Amino acid sequence: RLPVAARAAAAAGAGAGAGGRFASSVPVPPAGSPTQEVPRQKGVRDGKWTKTDAELVAAALSPPLVVGKGSKGKGKGKNKDKDKDMFLLGMDKDGIKATLKRAAPDLPAFRAKQLYDAVYAQRAADLDDVTTFSKDLRKQLSESGLRIGRNPVHTKVESADGTKKFLMRLEDNRLVETVGIPSLRGEKERLTACVSSQVGCPLRCTFCATGKGGFARNLGVHEIVDQLLTVEEQFGRRVSNVVFMGMGEPLLNLRNVLPAVRALNEDVGIGARHITISTVGVPNTLRMLAEANLQCTLAVSLHAPNQALRERIVPSARAYPIEALLQDCAQYFAVTRRRVSFEYALLGGVNDQVEHAEELVQILRKTGHGGSHVNLIPWNAVEGAEFERPAPGAVKAFQRRLERAGLGCTIRASRGLDAAAACGQLRNAHQKEPLAAGQ
Repeated sequence: RLPVAARAAAAAGAGAGAGGRFASSVPVPPAGSPTQEVPRQKGVRDGKWTKTDAELVAAALSPPLVVGKGSKGKGKGKNKDKDKDMFLLGMDKDGIKATLKRAAPDLPAFRAKQLYDAVYAQRAADLDDVTTFSKDLRKQLSESGLRIGRNPVHTKVESADGTKKFLMRLEDNRLVETVGIPSLRGEKERLTACVSSQVGCPLRCTFCATGKGGFARNLGVHEIVDQLLTVEEQFGRRVSNVVFMGMGEPLLNLRNVLPAVRALNEDVGIGARHITISTVGVPNTLRMLAEANLQCTLAVSLHAPNQALRERIVPSARAYPIEALLQDCAQYFAVTRRRVSFEYALLGGVNDQVEHAEELVQILRKTGHGGSHVNLIPWNAVEGAEFERPAPGAVKAFQRRLERAGLGCTIRASRGLDAAAACGQLRNAHQKEPLAAGQ
């Protein structure tokens, strides 16, 4: 089982013993700061990282809820606003028990287990599907604000290689994308769910389609977990791996990503080491992630071997210098003993030359990552971007240089290209503006 309770004291001790500390720190906004919505200036798409961007990112970083467990977690499961829905998906047994007791205090305890089983085992879409409850009880719970938290599939497309992309329609009529990626013939049997953590993304990496579509809000816990359940239902089999590599920056939504990871592991049954959280790097959040003591994999997207080039490709890098990011990655390993892997999108003629590979080797060695693994991702074409896909020979030469230096290195095969579901291609027309009613 996933040890999700925050262990700040232990983590601090491990860090001190390793002789290091996290390099970066941003002021954490006080409790009550907005975290469900990070507004964007109208018309902002690409461009330089500005003071406004930094302020928007800081506003998203309120202290995260690390556990998300029923009445044991501070404020979790409580319906502070009687008009606000309470979503069961993402809660554990204790959370559902406490929530049900508040909604219907006279119910016997076994009803909570029935409701938990309906959510996770029977995959109820709404309360009307909980047939172990009477119609009157289902109506009572619904009127109290209880919801399962499932969302319908608005659109789905399938690639020739079997990859399927789903547009999920959220309660506010926004759309978010999730992708199911089955193994190819001859590979070990697996099904990977690529899940989103935000509607859009505020970080606007220049090669990525999601950032070009603008940013609306963070996803809730139930909206994250629901994506995996949808992939399983649409494929008719169990998901084996989960990667937080869909729309959005997961570490800007730690408040909901961490409880979602707990639920995926403990309630849905995905092995912790089969869950990967990918980040381009957000100041102060690797410390928070380390304190959560997860056993999942952390993948950091570098995309450049030096600060100047990285700022051109990843505008938010201006707020988080590459050496500070790599120092924090080293400290993350010192605290968690979980090695960090690195993602590197290869852009033709921009960052894909052997000299770039050599520079990457040097900075990884300098910051204590000489034995790390690097995933190379040949860039997938995105409308409106200025880049080109790298030549196959350049990709191979880059890989050979990293391997000669003792780094593990794989080239990620592009999946779902014809469905615009490959890495960097997730985008829809309703990230900023929701669908009209009835559309």
